[in-house]
Amino acid sequence: MHRIIIISLIQQDGKRPDGTTLLPWARGKTMAWDVTVPDNYAESHIDQTAREACSAANEAAANKIVKYDTLSASHLFLPVTVESAGTWNQSAIELIQEIGRGMTAVKEDTRETVFLFQRLFIALQRGMRSPSWLHSTPCDTLSWSLFLLSRCGVPAP
Repeated sequence: MHRIIIISLIQQDGKRPDGTTLLPWARGKTMAWDVTVPDNYAESHIDQTAREACSAANEAAANKIVKYDTLSASHLFLPVTVESAGTWNQSAIELIQEIGRGMTAVKEDTRETVFLFQRLFIALQRGMRSPSWLHSTPCDTLSWSLFLLSRCGVPAP
């Protein structure tokens, strides 16, 4: 699979987010996102996730914000974290709802946001159970879906 890598997103340490919009998303800035799927049942998360829903997703989102802090001057950065059990962090929910509202406006079907969440959840589950030789990671599946959806004629906020 070939990928287009936007050089301006690569930081000095070589890190880069999973994707970006080509056109401004909000406040005159393009949006960049990075997808993370923390495992609720991993030993490093189990104590925390047993006590508080979405804790692994929120922790991963906070880590991503720190990791890509230098992008804030040129991009609106949104961490997209979805726990392996299906819990989404708040910024991911808001992003999908915004894309869904745009799709609803274009397609005139009020169910578009629900369909979008369903498609992304299925993509996530497929990515998690696919053998490594068939599909790289659930993050790639979800990020690729977001990439395609962010370019499907959805009006910017």
